[in-house]
Amino acid sequence: MSIWDDASLRIFCCCVCAALGAAFGSFLNCAAWRIAHGESFLKGHSRCPACGHALGALDLIPVLSWLLLRGRCRYCGERVSVRYPLTELAFAALSVAVLLRFDLSVEALRNWVLLCCLFCLSLVDLDSYLIPDGCILAAILAWVLALPFLWNGWADLGLHVLAGLVFGGGLLAVSLLLDRLLGRESLGGGDVKLFFVVGLYLGLVGGLLTMLLACVLGLLFALLRRGKGAPASIEGEEKPESDGKAIPFGPAISLAAVLILLFGQSLIDWYLRLLGI
Repeated sequence: MSIWDDASLRIFCCCVCAALGAAFGSFLNCAAWRIAHGESFLKGHSRCPACGHALGALDLIPVLSWLLLRGRCRYCGERVSVRYPLTELAFAALSVAVLLRFDLSVEALRNWVLLCCLFCLSLVDLDSYLIPDGCILAAILAWVLALPFLWNGWADLGLHVLAGLVFGGGLLAVSLLLDRLLGRESLGGGDVKLFFVVGLYLGLVGGLLTMLLACVLGLLFALLRRGKGAPASIEGEEKPESDGKAIPFGPAISLAAVLILLFGQSLIDWYLRLLGI
């Protein structure tokens, strides 16, 4: 079955995917905040970031609750960060994009899990300058579990594992060299592990494109943050202390990986046609 066989089916699947994406976006946003603050996201009720009041079902409808309550808590009247509806809308859109790109398939499910991991770790990195190992392990586990359904032979498996080792190991070597030259930490260990995951999923060419694009996005992100203090977290607390030079690189890597995952093959095909190959 393919969503491209019938327009009604495609619209229905996109609507369901968007709704589920918004709900998971809300969950991932909450999970990211708890991880960044050393709390478990597997237990405990969602609560107001200002007064701590437990939230009910009507307070947790993605996007709509925030709009209907005009961005304020139902119980204390304090403002609720716009980050909540923005993350919900963003993950809904990304979920639909994965569906449209990979159809109803195991590959779509595997890549959607990757998307969840990248989204969560990016939010954690923005709040704490750390990339949680749990997100990395979950992405690797999804890749391994999908192998029997997406098997393309030992050669393809070897190339993807090699890509992970090349980009993860290569970045680790560069990081250690820069640490010695600069006398301070240049790249976090989480970034190295993240590039290993990128190599596993995207291979050598996709990993290379992701690395190049991530550097550009990271530079743009750094320029946008230049001269500005790090914004407060969604709970109204200040971010962890930094030396003023630290830039969370995880979001740039994640965004680049998602763009290459969705549009990388089209970009490669366009470039090859441009070269007449």
